Amino acid sequence: MMDWNAYRDQLMAGIGDLQKLSPGTVQGYLTASGAGKQTNHLDAKTRQLISLAVAVTTRCDGCISVHAAEAVKEGASKEEIAEALGVAVAMNAGAALVYSARVLSAVDQVKG
Repeated sequence: MMDWNAYRDQLMAGIGDLQKLSPGTVQGYLTASGAGKQTNHLDAKTRQLISLAVAVTTRCDGCISVHAAEAVKEGASKEEIAEALGVAVAMNAGAALVYSARVLSAVDQVKG
């Protein structure tokens, strides 16, 4: 696979470069990213488990590298992470099922 720790270090350096060139872009991301912490309805571990599931559904390696480390730091077990990933797999399959129905509807409309 990949050296996730090295990748995360490289990614953070690249984001640091972007921040120098476009500080508002990175600040906007940080503001959105930190919004959930302000209400604190979910604990940090739960937010990281959700982040990992979303990272899988959006196919974001950078998100995986950052949120895997954060999930472990927040005390998420491998079993909890696997369960969150199972939800991501189900959601992807569910989305394919929904969009399959949309395709059939489009085909029916084309046929008139």
